[in-house]
Amino acid sequence: MTQSVAKSTGGTGSTPAPPVASRKSVTGTRLWVAVLFLLPALVLLGSLVVYPIGYSVWRSLFDADGSGFVGLDNYVDIFSDDSTLTAVRNTAIWVAVAPAIVTALGLIFAVLTERVRWGTAFKLIVFMPMAISMLAAGIIFRLVYEQDPNQGVANAVVTSVHDTFVDQSVYPKARPNPQVSDLKPSGGGSFTTTGTVRAGTPALLPLVGIAPNRLPGTPQDAKAATGDGVTGTVWLDFKLGGGGEKGAVDAGEKALKGVKVEAVKGGKVVASATSGADGTFSLPKSAEGAQLRLPGSNFAAPYNGIDWLGPALVTPAIMGSYIWMWAGFAMVLIAAGLAGVDRNLLEAARVDGANEWQVFRRITVPLLAPVLAVVLVTLMINVMKVFDLVYIIAPQPSQDDAAVLALQLYLVSFGGGGNEGLGSALGVVLLLLVLPVMWVNIRRLRKERQR
Repeated sequence: MTQSVAKSTGGTGSTPAPPVASRKSVTGTRLWVAVLFLLPALVLLGSLVVYPIGYSVWRSLFDADGSGFVGLDNYVDIFSDDSTLTAVRNTAIWVAVAPAIVTALGLIFAVLTERVRWGTAFKLIVFMPMAISMLAAGIIFRLVYEQDPNQGVANAVVTSVHDTFVDQSVYPKARPNPQVSDLKPSGGGSFTTTGTVRAGTPALLPLVGIAPNRLPGTPQDAKAATGDGVTGTVWLDFKLGGGGEKGAVDAGEKALKGVKVEAVKGGKVVASATSGADGTFSLPKSAEGAQLRLPGSNFAAPYNGIDWLGPALVTPAIMGSYIWMWAGFAMVLIAAGLAGVDRNLLEAARVDGANEWQVFRRITVPLLAPVLAVVLVTLMINVMKVFDLVYIIAPQPSQDDAAVLALQLYLVSFGGGGNEGLGSALGVVLLLLVLPVMWVNIRRLRKERQR
């Protein structure tokens, strides 16, 4: 009976292996089933990614309308056209500056919010701009950077700070009436009398160019100066409703308070005074025989802030809006990585005598290096494709100075250029610039998976 059992089991106590043809994969799925389920994704990937890339490479070898083969001429034009070179330069600046600043701010925010009670609320506020589209953010910052301080928040702040420390002219549009006034332009925006001042003979310095109802504050009526010294009056030689004698202080004409008056002899200022609330001023006796000068500071145009969207600052200004949007993204990712840091290592460093800066620089940052690399690489890829912010924020006069490759691609192909061959070449160049960054990221991910 034992021999029969052995024969029935093939001479051993083990179960015979099934035929090779009936085996399945580890997941129990046949190959053709897996291909069937992956087919829709492969079709979409091919039609939306592979085909456009291949067609762009092919189209970049033809001229503007696609009728003539030009080879690599479009690529030569990229590096010989000034506007395209500007776009390449700006893209390089974006890649070098914006991701680094965003990552640094995200790191600082993530570390500091761990030490405050309202850290969650702060994270929510910083992350909120991520919910805004690039288009909406561009419109917001176009208004923020408006040149007029009454409309643009940035210049409103700048002018407020500037005016706190620098005296502003009170009457920027005032000027003497050349028909009745002895004041003549003397350079630098100043006005100087042709004659000299005498003690006992009040000097009359009438100005025009300002509406009486636009004078700052509550101006008083002007008065004629009196006294035996060197005196005079500065006033607005005009009143609503008209009337009166030009060049004379008439009833109802308003005084100009705070106008600086200088006495000049031989090109040197020997005395100075400021007009009072009634427009009169008084100079020392040493001013007798001097010419009177109203310095240009009395009439200088008001400070209107910084030209944020001018050729010099348009790129940094747009970067500011990008940093505002993406700092929350970096903060959230870094905070997630920081939550996984072993606190015992930090406490051990503090016990060994390390201060907070040393703990941050030598412990926290090295442990967060993989997360920081992910954030930095992601942002580098993202800024290479930035388009919306530049297109919306940069005004037409300075758009060429702020152009990046993505914007230049659009302008050349569809924004009036009509050269799809050059636009396709720009798309290929942009892809080639992104590939090395993607390769570094993939390689880093593989190394982390092997650990």
